[in-house]
Amino acid sequence: MAKKASPIQADSGYSLRGRQGVVIEAIGRSIVGGRYAPGSLLPREDDLCEEYGVSRTTIRGAMTVLAAKGLIEIRPKVGTKVRPRALWNDFDSNLLSWSHAEGRGGDLMEALIELRQVMEPMAARLAATRATMVELGPLKQAADGLTESVGDAEAYPEWDVAFHQAVYSASHNPLLARFGVLVADFMRIAFEIQQNDIRDTSMLTIDAERHFRVYEAISRGDAETAASAMLDVVLDGKSALAAALSDNKN
Repeated sequence: MAKKASPIQADSGYSLRGRQGVVIEAIGRSIVGGRYAPGSLLPREDDLCEEYGVSRTTIRGAMTVLAAKGLIEIRPKVGTKVRPRALWNDFDSNLLSWSHAEGRGGDLMEALIELRQVMEPMAARLAATRATMVELGPLKQAADGLTESVGDAEAYPEWDVAFHQAVYSASHNPLLARFGVLVADFMRIAFEIQQNDIRDTSMLTIDAERHFRVYEAISRGDAETAASAMLDVVLDGKSALAAALSDNKN
């Protein structure tokens, strides 16, 4: 199983390393955390340079990245304004990480679960009728990986993400496959939160068995059972995430 993708690589393809990365994360977290509200102007460029001890070039580069994430718009002679919340790029993994770090990621993750309730049973249904023998291989590998990594806090979420992405890919629907890629980091963070909250590994054994039932239904071409089993997986994850987020608040 491949190692985790680095959390400092944005979906937009911009690297968030170095001094510029520090500025991007600091301002990004200030926006999603509410320090800079939608509609407000960010401090002037010179003030940001002084605050973070960096050059204008670094600040301008950071603004370009934040604009690509939908957080801000740069208006000549007006300033840099925070965009309305509805226009942010919610599929950007950094936004989710920053929101979670600021204690505001729960609503976004719960919204993702609701979306997955619609998408994933359909993806499983399509995969049951379209998956090739080649595509069943990674799906079986991920299902086995879940079974074998129960109790491994690092490996289990990785295999979980791999399983769901394999189902999306096997649907042979390019938009569903793309959706699976877009939400991979979201799922990883949610699965890690769920995993860290679980004290009884028997719950993960049951979860792994539910995933394996999805694989078996897809493998034998049983579309309705595949869809139903996948919905069970998603709903079980929804309950686990809600419990974990509730525990984190207490």
